[in-house]
Formats: sequence, C-alpha cells, structure tokens
Amino acid sequence: MKIDHQTKHAIKHTLHCLIGCGIGEIVGMLIASLFGWHRIGRLILAIILAFIFGYSLTYRGIRKDVKSKKEAIKITMATDTISIATMEVVDSSIELIIPNALLVTAAQPRFWWGLALALGIAFFITVPVNRYMMKH
Repeated sequence: MKIDHQTKHAIKHTLHCLIGCGIGEIVGMLIASLFGWHRIGRLILAIILAFIFGYSLTYRGIRKDVKSKKEAIKITMATDTISIATMEVVDSSIELIIPNALLVTAAQPRFWWGLALALGIAFFITVPVNRYMMKH
C-alpha cells in the first residue's frame, strides 16, 4: 500500500504529538502515583502535562522558522489543539476501560502496557483526524 504525501505528513505530525503527549502522560501519572492520587486526579494532571509538553515541542520546532514568538504560539495552537485533544480523549477513555490501569504504580507492568496500548490506539485514531485537518 502506497501512502500519499499528505498521509505521511499527518503521520509525522501525529508522531510528534504522540511524543509530547506520551511525555506528559508518563510524567503526570508518575507524579500522581507518587502522591497517591486517585484516577481522576491522575487523568487531569496527565492531560494538562500532555498539552504542555505537546505544545512545547511543537512551539520549539516552529519558533526556529518564524519571526516572532506570537506567530509561533498562534501556529502551535492552531496545529496542535485538535490533535492533542483527540489523542487525550481516546487515550484517557482507554485507560478508564482497562481495569485498575489508573490505580497502579509505575513499578507494575499494567501501568506501562496500559499506557502503551492507550497511546497506540490514540495514535492510529488521531492520524486520520490530522490528515483531515490538513485538508481544511
């Protein structure tokens, strides 16, 4: 199967988003589990940090190519908001479905395989969303 240029670009953008979201998710879950927070607290912190890391990585890349910080922020918000939101909705939903995935610590395998599964599924769902967004 041949992948067209637009799909390759959507995959690249989604992979970039996945890295930022993944870092935010892992850091958020680790911090929350250290403090013994329950599921909702863990999810909220992970989502906030996923947006922060996702936006930061995109901003860093875009800032090199534009003249002002304001322009870089505008582009970052426009290109990443839907992508990160889609990824986080899917990821969080799956983590809520996996029994006790949001209650275990990072020392337990369920933490890691649950996170990997949720982010993997979120990636595959977000690629077509990003491809669609690039067309409009």
